[in-house]
Amino acid sequence: MANSNIDNLIVVGDRVLIEPAAATKKTKGGLLLPAGYQEKEEVQTGYILKCGPGYALPAESDGEAWNPEAKEPRYLPLQVKPGDMAIFLLRNAVEIKYDGKKYFIAPQQAILMVERDEF
Repeated sequence: MANSNIDNLIVVGDRVLIEPAAATKKTKGGLLLPAGYQEKEEVQTGYILKCGPGYALPAESDGEAWNPEAKEPRYLPLQVKPGDMAIFLLRNAVEIKYDGKKYFIAPQQAILMVERDEF
C-alpha cells in the first residue's frame, strides 16, 4: 500500500480512493491466469487510501440557505476507513492515473465488503 503523492488529493462526498491490490497470476490450485484477467473481473479488490467526508446532511432551517453566515455543512461519515481492504464493483468505479499509478474512485455504495485490521 504505497502513497506516491496522493496527499495533494481531496476526495469529495461519499467517494473513496482505492489502490488496486496486486493481481495474482495463479489460482490457489496453481492454474496460470492470462494477462489482463484481473482487469476484466466485475469485482475488484484494493486498499482504501482516502475517504471523502461522507453524505451531506440537509442544513438546519435557522434562516435562508443562501445566507453567507450559514453554518458549516454537516456530514454523515462513511463506514469505510483508510487502510481497509475493499471488495468493490468495478462497473461503479472510475479508473484514474495519478503520478504514474492506477487508482479507482468509487462511491461507498459500490463497496461490497471490507476487511479491517483492528489493533
